[in-house]
Amino acid sequence: METVYLAGGCLWGVQAFVKTLPGVVDTEAGRANGLTQTLDGPYDGYVEVVKTTFDPNRTTVTDLMYYLFEIIDPYSLYQQGADRGIKYRTGLYSKEEKHLKEAQAFIDQIDDHHLVTTEVLPLINYIKSAEEHQDRLAKHPKDYCHISKSLLNKYL
Repeated sequence: METVYLAGGCLWGVQAFVKTLPGVVDTEAGRANGLTQTLDGPYDGYVEVVKTTFDPNRTTVTDLMYYLFEIIDPYSLYQQGADRGIKYRTGLYSKEEKHLKEAQAFIDQIDDHHLVTTEVLPLINYIKSAEEHQDRLAKHPKDYCHISKSLLNKYL
């Protein structure tokens, strides 16, 4: 199994979507790439992410990027749907250089004019979100989500 961290705006919808994808074996809501070691106080630059564990025999980082780009606006900086702020930026983060290279190759293939704002960066400072944020849309299906219901159920 391999792990990447996907960011696509509010993590509730991203986690609900990613859980449905072929080859994904586990997800966890969290925060990453912030400026501090804890989430005490403000976000301090953190981005909302979904820790995504996948079977590399069933899916690839390129596949995961394709799926991510189905639910985000990759040209929107610090905003997805009604959510605004640095914590709602989009990206793929990993400890593995091969994942970063594959994700960047996906972006380079579609971004002739260098307008995509989706980050591809090494993972730093990952912190698991509180239990109330884990599988939030499954627990509270009427909560706001910037991802359409049809996409949330597309791969079930």
